[in-house]
Amino acid sequence: MKKQDARLLTAEAQEALRQRVIAAVQEDGLSPTVAALTFGVSRQSVHNWLNRVEGVGASGLRSRKRGPRHVSRLKPHQAATIVRMIVDRCPNQLKLPYALWTREAVQELIRRRYGVDVSVWTVGRYLKRWGMTPQKPVRRAFERDPVAVQQWLDEEYPTIAAAAKRESAEIHWGDEMGMRSDHQTGTSYSPKGQTPVIPGTGQRFRCNMISTVTNRGRLAFMIYKEGFTAAVFLRFLRRLVRQAPGRRIYLIVDGHPVHRSRAVTRWLQENESRILMFRLPAYSPELNPDELLNQDVKSNALGRQRPKNVTEMVDTVRSYLRSTQKQPAIVRSYFREKHVRYAA
Repeated sequence: MKKQDARLLTAEAQEALRQRVIAAVQEDGLSPTVAALTFGVSRQSVHNWLNRVEGVGASGLRSRKRGPRHVSRLKPHQAATIVRMIVDRCPNQLKLPYALWTREAVQELIRRRYGVDVSVWTVGRYLKRWGMTPQKPVRRAFERDPVAVQQWLDEEYPTIAAAAKRESAEIHWGDEMGMRSDHQTGTSYSPKGQTPVIPGTGQRFRCNMISTVTNRGRLAFMIYKEGFTAAVFLRFLRRLVRQAPGRRIYLIVDGHPVHRSRAVTRWLQENESRILMFRLPAYSPELNPDELLNQDVKSNALGRQRPKNVTEMVDTVRSYLRSTQKQPAIVRSYFREKHVRYAA
Protein backbone atom coordinates (compact mmCIF):
# COMPACT_ATOMS: atom_id res chain seq x y z
CA MET A 1 0.00 0.00 0.00
CA LYS A 2 1.31 3.42 -0.93
CA LYS A 3 2.34 5.49 2.08
CA GLN A 4 0.13 8.52 2.77
CA ASP A 5 1.30 11.85 4.11
CA ALA A 6 -0.53 11.95 7.44
CA ARG A 7 0.42 15.61 7.83
CA LEU A 8 -2.26 16.46 5.25
CA LEU A 9 -5.00 14.87 7.37
CA THR A 10 -7.08 16.76 9.93
CA ALA A 11 -6.14 16.43 13.59
CA GLU A 12 -9.15 14.17 14.20
CA ALA A 13 -8.24 11.92 11.24
CA GLN A 14 -4.64 11.65 12.42
CA GLU A 15 -5.75 10.60 15.89
CA ALA A 16 -8.17 8.01 14.47
CA LEU A 17 -5.40 6.60 12.22
CA ARG A 18 -3.04 6.15 15.19
CA GLN A 19 -5.72 4.36 17.19
CA ARG A 20 -6.46 1.95 14.30
CA VAL A 21 -2.77 1.14 13.81
CA ILE A 22 -2.18 0.50 17.53
CA ALA A 23 -5.35 -1.62 17.75
CA ALA A 24 -4.11 -3.70 14.78
CA VAL A 25 -0.78 -4.33 16.53
CA GLN A 26 -2.02 -4.91 20.08
CA GLU A 27 -5.37 -6.58 19.45
CA ASP A 28 -5.05 -8.22 16.01
CA GLY A 29 -1.46 -9.30 16.48
CA LEU A 30 0.05 -7.58 13.44
CA SER A 31 3.72 -6.77 13.59
CA PRO A 32 4.71 -3.07 13.38
CA THR A 33 6.15 -3.68 9.90
CA VAL A 34 2.96 -5.29 8.57
CA ALA A 35 0.79 -2.63 10.23
CA ALA A 36 2.88 0.11 8.60
CA LEU A 37 2.46 -1.47 5.18
CA THR A 38 -1.24 -2.09 5.74
CA PHE A 39 -2.10 1.48 6.75
CA GLY A 40 0.39 3.26 4.53
CA VAL A 41 2.49 4.85 7.27
CA SER A 42 6.16 4.60 8.11
CA ARG A 43 7.44 1.86 10.37
CA GLN A 44 9.18 4.46 12.54
CA SER A 45 5.83 6.21 13.15
CA VAL A 46 4.29 2.95 14.34
CA HIS A 47 7.15 2.39 16.80
CA ASN A 48 6.84 5.97 18.06
CA TRP A 49 3.11 5.52 18.70
CA LEU A 50 3.71 2.24 20.52
CA ASN A 51 6.29 3.93 22.75
CA ARG A 52 3.85 6.72 23.58
CA VAL A 53 1.15 4.23 24.56
CA GLU A 54 3.58 2.30 26.76
CA GLY A 55 4.80 5.53 28.36
CA VAL A 56 1.63 7.54 29.03
CA GLY A 57 -1.23 5.32 27.86
CA ALA A 58 -3.87 6.00 25.22
CA SER A 59 -3.59 9.76 25.81
CA GLY A 60 -0.26 9.63 23.98
CA LEU A 61 -2.15 9.17 20.72
CA ARG A 62 -4.06 12.43 21.00
CA SER A 63 -3.32 15.17 18.50
CA ARG A 64 -1.12 17.98 19.70
CA LYS A 65 -1.35 21.65 18.86
CA ARG A 66 -0.10 22.27 15.37
CA GLY A 67 2.18 25.01 14.16
CA PRO A 68 5.69 26.12 15.03
CA ARG A 69 6.63 26.15 18.68
CA HIS A 70 7.05 29.57 20.24
CA VAL A 71 10.68 30.39 20.88
CA SER A 72 11.40 33.38 23.08
CA ARG A 73 13.80 35.94 21.66
CA LEU A 74 15.06 36.53 25.19
CA LYS A 75 17.45 34.06 26.74
CA PRO A 76 16.46 32.71 30.18
CA HIS A 77 18.98 34.86 32.06
CA GLN A 78 17.83 37.94 30.11
CA ALA A 79 14.18 37.27 30.97
CA ALA A 80 15.12 36.80 34.64
CA THR A 81 16.92 40.15 34.64
CA ILE A 82 13.92 41.94 33.11
CA VAL A 83 11.59 40.42 35.70
CA ARG A 84 13.90 41.48 38.53
CA MET A 85 14.01 45.04 37.18
CA ILE A 86 10.21 45.24 36.95
CA VAL A 87 9.80 43.99 40.51
CA ASP A 88 12.56 46.08 42.10
CA ARG A 89 12.39 49.35 40.17
CA CYS A 90 9.96 51.86 38.70
CA PRO A 91 10.42 52.83 35.02
CA ASN A 92 11.62 56.36 35.85
CA GLN A 93 14.30 54.91 38.12
CA LEU A 94 15.71 53.23 35.01
CA LYS A 95 15.48 56.52 33.07
CA LEU A 96 12.51 55.34 31.03
CA PRO A 97 9.85 57.94 30.08
CA TYR A 98 7.07 56.10 31.93
CA ALA A 99 5.61 56.21 35.44
CA LEU A 100 4.10 52.69 35.42
CA TRP A 101 5.13 49.33 34.03
CA THR A 102 2.98 49.11 30.90
CA ARG A 103 3.63 46.83 27.95
CA GLU A 104 5.20 49.79 26.14
CA ALA A 105 7.51 50.45 29.09
CA VAL A 106 8.65 46.81 29.20
CA GLN A 107 9.08 46.86 25.42
CA GLU A 108 11.39 49.88 25.72
CA LEU A 109 13.31 48.28 28.59
CA ILE A 110 13.98 45.14 26.54
CA ARG A 111 15.10 47.22 23.55
CA ARG A 112 17.48 49.37 25.60
CA ARG A 113 18.87 46.56 27.71
CA TYR A 114 19.39 43.85 25.08
CA GLY A 115 18.77 45.51 21.71
CA VAL A 116 15.83 43.19 21.00
CA ASP A 117 12.77 44.72 19.30
CA VAL A 118 9.51 42.93 20.09
CA SER A 119 5.88 43.98 19.64
CA VAL A 120 3.65 45.01 22.53
CA TRP A 121 1.62 41.83 21.94
CA THR A 122 4.76 39.73 22.39
CA VAL A 123 5.55 41.69 25.55
CA GLY A 124 2.06 40.86 26.79
CA ARG A 125 2.72 37.16 26.24
CA TYR A 126 6.06 37.47 28.05
CA LEU A 127 4.41 39.14 31.04
CA LYS A 128 1.73 36.47 31.22
CA ARG A 129 4.35 33.74 31.07
CA TRP A 130 6.32 35.46 33.84
CA GLY A 131 3.24 35.40 36.08
CA MET A 132 2.55 39.14 35.94
CA THR A 133 -0.86 40.80 35.71
CA PRO A 134 -1.92 44.48 35.47
CA GLN A 135 -2.75 45.78 38.96
CA LYS A 136 -3.60 49.09 40.57
CA PRO A 137 -0.40 50.28 42.27
CA VAL A 138 -0.20 51.45 45.87
CA ARG A 139 1.22 54.93 46.39
CA ARG A 140 4.24 55.14 48.70
CA ALA A 141 5.79 58.40 49.81
CA PHE A 142 9.38 59.20 48.90
CA GLU A 143 9.87 60.38 52.49
CA ARG A 144 9.12 56.93 53.92
CA ASP A 145 12.13 55.61 55.87
CA PRO A 146 12.50 51.84 55.29
CA VAL A 147 14.94 51.55 58.20
CA ALA A 148 12.41 53.08 60.60
CA VAL A 149 9.67 50.81 59.23
CA GLN A 150 11.81 47.71 59.75
CA GLN A 151 12.71 48.84 63.24
CA TRP A 152 9.01 49.26 64.00
CA LEU A 153 8.25 45.74 62.76
CA ASP A 154 11.23 44.05 64.43
CA GLU A 155 11.58 45.96 67.71
CA GLU A 156 9.09 48.69 68.57
CA TYR A 157 5.76 46.96 67.92
CA PRO A 158 6.83 43.61 69.49
CA THR A 159 7.83 45.58 72.61
CA ILE A 160 4.44 47.33 72.69
CA ALA A 161 2.58 44.05 72.16
CA ALA A 162 4.54 42.33 74.94
CA ALA A 163 3.89 45.18 77.39
CA ALA A 164 0.16 45.16 76.53
CA LYS A 165 0.00 41.42 77.12
CA ARG A 166 1.70 41.70 80.52
CA GLU A 167 -0.86 44.17 81.85
CA SER A 168 -3.87 42.88 79.85
CA ALA A 169 -4.12 46.17 77.98
CA GLU A 170 -6.03 46.56 74.72
CA ILE A 171 -4.18 47.72 71.60
CA HIS A 172 -6.20 50.13 69.45
CA TRP A 173 -5.15 51.30 65.99
CA GLY A 174 -6.52 54.77 65.25
CA ASP A 175 -6.88 57.06 62.26
CA GLU A 176 -8.93 59.96 60.90
CA MET A 177 -10.35 60.59 57.45
CA GLY A 178 -12.54 63.08 55.59
CA MET A 179 -15.46 62.07 53.37
CA ARG A 180 -16.86 64.07 50.44
CA SER A 181 -20.24 63.84 48.81
CA ASP A 182 -18.72 63.47 45.32
CA HIS A 183 -16.65 60.38 46.19
CA GLN A 184 -17.55 57.51 43.86
CA THR A 185 -16.40 53.91 43.57
CA GLY A 186 -17.57 50.81 41.74
CA THR A 187 -18.87 50.25 38.22
CA SER A 188 -22.33 50.05 36.64
CA TYR A 189 -23.41 47.94 33.65
CA SER A 190 -24.47 49.83 30.54
CA PRO A 191 -24.65 49.19 26.77
CA LYS A 192 -21.22 49.21 25.15
CA GLY A 193 -20.12 52.72 24.27
CA GLN A 194 -22.75 54.39 26.45
CA THR A 195 -21.33 55.68 29.71
CA PRO A 196 -23.96 55.31 32.46
CA VAL A 197 -25.22 58.55 34.03
CA ILE A 198 -26.05 58.46 37.74
CA PRO A 199 -28.12 61.38 39.08
CA GLY A 200 -26.82 63.09 42.20
CA THR A 201 -26.64 66.47 43.85
CA GLY A 202 -24.27 69.07 42.42
CA GLN A 203 -23.56 70.40 45.90
CA ARG A 204 -20.38 69.46 47.68
CA PHE A 205 -20.41 68.75 51.37
CA ARG A 206 -18.36 66.64 53.71
CA CYS A 207 -18.04 65.09 57.13
CA ASN A 208 -15.15 63.51 59.02
CA MET A 209 -14.58 60.34 60.95
CA ILE A 210 -12.16 59.21 63.64
CA SER A 211 -12.00 55.53 64.56
CA THR A 212 -10.02 52.76 66.21
CA VAL A 213 -9.99 49.00 65.63
CA THR A 214 -8.51 46.06 67.55
CA ASN A 215 -7.45 42.63 66.37
CA ARG A 216 -10.20 41.17 68.60
CA GLY A 217 -12.83 42.79 66.40
CA ARG A 218 -13.68 45.87 68.45
CA LEU A 219 -14.53 49.11 66.63
CA ALA A 220 -14.93 52.59 68.13
CA PHE A 221 -15.77 55.65 66.03
CA MET A 222 -16.97 59.24 66.09
CA ILE A 223 -18.47 61.27 63.21
CA TYR A 224 -17.98 65.04 63.26
CA LYS A 225 -18.49 67.94 60.83
CA GLU A 226 -15.85 70.41 62.00
CA GLY A 227 -12.14 70.20 61.22
CA PHE A 228 -9.82 67.83 63.06
CA THR A 229 -8.47 69.72 66.07
CA ALA A 230 -7.04 68.88 69.47
CA ALA A 231 -10.47 69.50 71.03
CA VAL A 232 -12.09 66.98 68.66
CA PHE A 233 -9.38 64.41 69.32
CA LEU A 234 -9.66 64.81 73.08
CA ARG A 235 -13.43 64.37 72.84
CA PHE A 236 -12.88 61.06 71.11
CA LEU A 237 -10.18 59.95 73.58
CA ARG A 238 -12.48 60.60 76.54
CA ARG A 239 -15.17 58.49 74.88
CA LEU A 240 -12.65 55.75 74.18
CA VAL A 241 -11.43 55.38 77.78
CA ARG A 242 -15.02 55.46 79.07
CA GLN A 243 -15.83 52.49 76.84
CA ALA A 244 -13.00 50.44 78.40
CA PRO A 245 -13.42 50.83 82.17
CA GLY A 246 -10.75 49.13 84.25
CA ARG A 247 -8.59 48.32 81.25
CA ARG A 248 -5.65 50.31 79.93
CA ILE A 249 -5.60 51.27 76.26
CA TYR A 250 -2.52 51.30 74.06
CA LEU A 251 -3.40 53.62 71.17
CA ILE A 252 -1.28 53.55 68.00
CA VAL A 253 -1.69 56.47 65.58
CA ASP A 254 0.27 58.30 62.89
CA GLY A 255 2.27 61.50 63.32
CA HIS A 256 -0.53 64.01 62.64
CA PRO A 257 0.24 67.41 64.27
CA VAL A 258 -2.91 67.14 66.41
CA HIS A 259 -1.59 63.93 67.95
CA ARG A 260 1.54 65.83 68.99
CA SER A 261 -0.21 69.00 70.19
CA ARG A 262 0.39 70.38 73.68
CA ALA A 263 -3.21 69.93 74.79
CA VAL A 264 -3.22 66.26 73.78
CA THR A 265 0.20 65.62 75.31
CA ARG A 266 -0.87 67.20 78.59
CA TRP A 267 -4.11 65.20 78.73
CA LEU A 268 -2.25 61.96 78.00
CA GLN A 269 0.18 62.66 80.84
CA GLU A 270 -2.72 63.27 83.22
CA ASN A 271 -4.41 60.01 82.13
CA GLU A 272 -1.34 57.84 81.73
CA SER A 273 -2.83 55.13 83.93
CA ARG A 274 -5.74 54.74 81.51
CA ILE A 275 -4.21 55.27 78.06
CA LEU A 276 -0.79 55.35 76.37
CA MET A 277 -0.25 56.60 72.83
CA PHE A 278 2.40 55.44 70.34
CA ARG A 279 3.19 56.77 66.88
CA LEU A 280 3.80 54.81 63.70
CA PRO A 281 6.82 55.57 61.47
CA ALA A 282 6.26 58.62 59.29
CA TYR A 283 4.59 58.19 55.88
CA SER A 284 3.68 54.55 56.53
CA PRO A 285 -0.13 54.30 56.42
CA GLU A 286 0.07 50.74 55.11
CA LEU A 287 1.15 49.63 58.60
CA ASN A 288 -2.13 50.76 60.15
CA PRO A 289 -5.09 48.29 60.04
CA ASP A 290 -7.51 51.18 60.59
CA GLU A 291 -6.73 52.34 57.04
CA LEU A 292 -8.60 49.26 55.82
CA LEU A 293 -11.69 50.35 57.72
CA ASN A 294 -11.38 53.75 56.00
CA GLN A 295 -11.27 52.07 52.60
CA ASP A 296 -14.26 49.90 53.49
CA VAL A 297 -16.34 52.90 54.56
CA LYS A 298 -15.41 54.98 51.52
CA SER A 299 -16.12 52.14 49.11
CA ASN A 300 -19.27 50.63 50.59
CA ALA A 301 -20.92 53.22 52.84
CA LEU A 302 -20.20 56.32 50.78
CA GLY A 303 -18.94 55.55 47.27
CA ARG A 304 -21.98 53.49 46.28
CA GLN A 305 -24.54 55.89 47.77
CA ARG A 306 -25.82 59.28 46.63
CA PRO A 307 -26.54 61.37 49.78
CA LYS A 308 -28.57 64.51 49.12
CA ASN A 309 -27.19 66.48 52.07
CA VAL A 310 -24.69 66.25 54.88
CA THR A 311 -27.26 64.93 57.34
CA GLU A 312 -28.09 62.01 55.07
CA MET A 313 -24.39 61.32 54.52
CA VAL A 314 -23.67 61.29 58.28
CA ASP A 315 -26.62 58.98 58.91
CA THR A 316 -25.51 56.59 56.15
CA VAL A 317 -21.94 56.37 57.41
CA ARG A 318 -22.99 56.05 61.05
CA SER A 319 -25.45 53.27 60.20
CA TYR A 320 -22.78 51.37 58.27
CA LEU A 321 -20.28 51.66 61.12
CA ARG A 322 -22.79 50.53 63.72
CA SER A 323 -23.57 47.50 61.57
CA THR A 324 -19.84 46.75 61.35
CA GLN A 325 -19.51 47.07 65.14
CA LYS A 326 -21.97 44.21 65.50
CA GLN A 327 -19.86 41.98 63.23
CA PRO A 328 -16.44 41.58 64.88
CA ALA A 329 -15.41 39.07 62.23
CA ILE A 330 -15.40 41.87 59.65
CA VAL A 331 -13.10 43.99 61.81
CA ARG A 332 -10.80 41.04 62.44
CA SER A 333 -10.60 40.41 58.70
CA TYR A 334 -8.84 43.77 58.24
CA PHE A 335 -5.87 42.33 60.11
CA ARG A 336 -5.46 39.53 57.57
CA GLU A 337 -4.24 41.94 54.88
CA LYS A 338 -0.59 41.30 54.04
CA HIS A 339 0.87 44.59 55.27
CA VAL A 340 -0.88 44.54 58.65
CA ARG A 341 -0.82 40.83 59.38
CA TYR A 342 1.96 41.46 61.90
CA ALA A 343 -0.65 43.08 64.19
CA ALA A 344 -3.19 40.23 64.03
